[in-house]
Amino acid sequence: MRLRRLEDEWSERVALDWRSFLLRPRPSESRTLEKFKAYTESWLRPAADADAAEFRVWQTEAGPPSHSIPPHLVAKAAAALGADAFRRMHESLLRAYFYDNRDITDDATLAAIWAECELPAADFERRESPQLLQEVLREHREAQEHGASGVPAVRVEGGAGIIVGAHPYDLYSRWVTRLTGEAG
Repeated sequence: MRLRRLEDEWSERVALDWRSFLLRPRPSESRTLEKFKAYTESWLRPAADADAAEFRVWQTEAGPPSHSIPPHLVAKAAAALGADAFRRMHESLLRAYFYDNRDITDDATLAAIWAECELPAADFERRESPQLLQEVLREHREAQEHGASGVPAVRVEGGAGIIVGAHPYDLYSRWVTRLTGEAG
C-alpha cells in the first residue's frame, strides 16, 4: 500500500495516524447486491496502477456491505491492543473487502477476521464500546470539516491541505518532500 510505503521510507519524518472516514455512515436498505457488484467495477481503475493494492470486482454472494461503522469499530478495538494489532487488522479489512469480497459489516465475518489476525478473542467485544463509536463519529466529522469526500484522504497534522483519493506514490512523496524540504 502506497501510504504504508511512504511511512516506511520516510520513517524519521512521517508517521501515519489512521482515522475514521465513513463512506457509508448509515445502513442502507436500498442497496442491492447487483447494484453493488456494478459499483465495484470502478475498482478496476485504481487496480490498474502499477503500484496499486490488490482489487477484485465483487464476485461473491456476500453482502452488500451495509455501512462503514462496523469495520471502523473493529479497527479501533484492534488499535487499543497496539500498533501492530491495528496494522494487521487494517490490512486484513482492506484485503477482505477489496480482494476477498467479504462483507466486512457482517459480525461473523468481522469475528473471523479478528481471529485470523490472531487477536485475543475476548477483546473482540471492545468494538461495542460507546466511546469507540463516539471516537469514530468525531473523526468522521473532523475529516468532513477538512474537506474529505472519499478515501484515502491524507492531511498533514495541523495543516489545512488535504489530498483525496488513491494517487501514485510519487505524488505523496513529492508532497512530503515539499513539506519537509528534504528528499526521502
